[in-house]
Amino acid sequence: MTYYEVWVSSQRYHSAKPLTYSSGSSLKLGTPVLVPLQRQTVVAVIIKKVRKPAFPTKDILGSISPQSLPPEIIDLVAWLKTYYPAPSGQIVSLVLPSILTSKSRQEPHPEDTSTQPLPQPPLTSDQLQAFKQIIDHAPRNVLLHGDTSTGKTRLYIEIATRTLKSGRSVILLTPEIGLTPQLNASLQGAFPGQTVTMHSELSAATRRNSWMQILQSNKPLVVIGPRSALFSPVKNVGLIILDEFHEPSYKQEQAPHYLTSRVGAKLAELHGAQLVLGSATPLVSDYYAFQEKGLPIIRMQQQAVSKMHSEESKVALVDLRKKQLFTQSPWISDILINSIQQAMGRKQQSLIFLNRRGTARLVLCQDCGWQAFCPHCDLPLTYHGDLHTMLCHTCGHKQKAYTTCPECSSNNIVFRSVGTKHIVAEIERLVPGSRVKRFDSDTHKTERLEQQYASVKDGAVDILVGTQMLGKGLDLPKLSVVGIITAEASLSFPDYTAEERTYQLITQALGRINRGHVPGTAIVQTYHTDSPILQAALSKDYQTFYNQQIAERKLYKFPPFRYVLKLTCTRATSDTAQRNSQQLAKKIHSNNLPVEIIGPNPAFAEKAHGQYHWQLIVKSARRPALVDIVKDLPANWIYDIDPINLL
Repeated sequence: MTYYEVWVSSQRYHSAKPLTYSSGSSLKLGTPVLVPLQRQTVVAVIIKKVRKPAFPTKDILGSISPQSLPPEIIDLVAWLKTYYPAPSGQIVSLVLPSILTSKSRQEPHPEDTSTQPLPQPPLTSDQLQAFKQIIDHAPRNVLLHGDTSTGKTRLYIEIATRTLKSGRSVILLTPEIGLTPQLNASLQGAFPGQTVTMHSELSAATRRNSWMQILQSNKPLVVIGPRSALFSPVKNVGLIILDEFHEPSYKQEQAPHYLTSRVGAKLAELHGAQLVLGSATPLVSDYYAFQEKGLPIIRMQQQAVSKMHSEESKVALVDLRKKQLFTQSPWISDILINSIQQAMGRKQQSLIFLNRRGTARLVLCQDCGWQAFCPHCDLPLTYHGDLHTMLCHTCGHKQKAYTTCPECSSNNIVFRSVGTKHIVAEIERLVPGSRVKRFDSDTHKTERLEQQYASVKDGAVDILVGTQMLGKGLDLPKLSVVGIITAEASLSFPDYTAEERTYQLITQALGRINRGHVPGTAIVQTYHTDSPILQAALSKDYQTFYNQQIAERKLYKFPPFRYVLKLTCTRATSDTAQRNSQQLAKKIHSNNLPVEIIGPNPAFAEKAHGQYHWQLIVKSARRPALVDIVKDLPANWIYDIDPINLL
């Protein structure tokens, strides 16, 4: 009998220690196996051969595959345990998904060696220059700052081709499952028989077969998918690409709360691979880090597709304060309605974009555009109707809500927002006979973009209405009109990233037109036609936007100048949550760590599911100090290290 320590993949296993099992046969380190855990059968991985322990052990039930996991994956798990502390079973489940416990009813697809790749268009001069720079800097990490429609996907294919020819594999990540069909079509055409897609919307059998195909493949592959695909058992990785790397979906919201870009950088380091971070709107913190470390930032600005027309795209700013421009709808301007109707007449598509997340309550003057901000944090105040108060969810500043505007004395103060369902109803009323489709987080699984992409691209939908998922990465040849309902709506979120997110969303939404197919028109509705954020987005002036953001972050000590830890206490009453938060803040202070504590304050969504949520925000110039706090947290506290927002 042989004895092994294993890491088990189970959300129920919280200990940091491995478990010991016995086996009647010899197993290699890294072998994925099935083991009993309490009354369940779970997946595990062999990490160490040990002597017979002094306690009884259970038997390993069998191996999933004779092929071991790549050693780099094992090393990545060990690193995650220290960098993003979380229960061991949750970390291991990233690399050993639970679908491996079930038997597949499908046979793995045989590798196709006969299909020829489709010819690719020649690189533009801009793409060729970027390609040479990326290759020259390999294996150093690079930030690819490419404007929308400059052909980043075409460039990815070129560097992936070079990587595959060298005998090494490629991992190409996309921020949304909805974008995988578009990306998969491009990559399958370039690399037939070598492309594997991994994401949670696939059937369990398909995902299991794809995982096994990756593990057992003897030739280099291109693995495509959202952030979870990064943990696929890919051998000999030579290139890792994060497309649209600025997107919030690259942050894991559940433990272990990892940032995909940081994990990707570590995996690239373990493989001796190159990491490429691609975006038209790079994250301010990452851009700053690349500058400070002297890492290459590669710029692309030339449109990839030659225009099939001579017309330039048009951008119209519509002042939401001028009610005479909204005679048919309080939310949709006359010019936007007319543009949609004209596109319908040309058998072209329109996209209506709501620049908002969640249910932020605006505190806004509809006459002059004034908005309520915290005097201490310069962040938007959130209106709470039950108490008629405005609250800063970062520092706790509270004041009575205004009844008249402090700037123009108007009493036309609004405390409201609008959702996608309401806009769809308005569109159907205003443009009868149009085929309208809503795409947001509430959309039914079978109606999501990844399921509907082919029909949408072919023109089966006249008007797309949605939130941020429609504002990124889509290339729809028949799309000629983009309407942004309220350009600065996401600025109402009381968070230091609100301006950055607004700049990204507007830039990405406008990037859905002017892609060389048909003439494009953008209608941007705004309360602030002269907003610096809006003007920078419209003119693609990233540098001015970046300089302003860096100055503010430095002044208020936000990332990249501080590491941040968000701690959340959930209790049955607000008083109990507040009291527990105060006790923890006192305890952290007593440890004399090099940290600054903000709060406690009510969370942005203070009450949810019958529970009350209070927060502590902890900042430090030393990240290990924050990790120490996480390791010493009392029970029933939720933590998020390196959060992408403080809501």
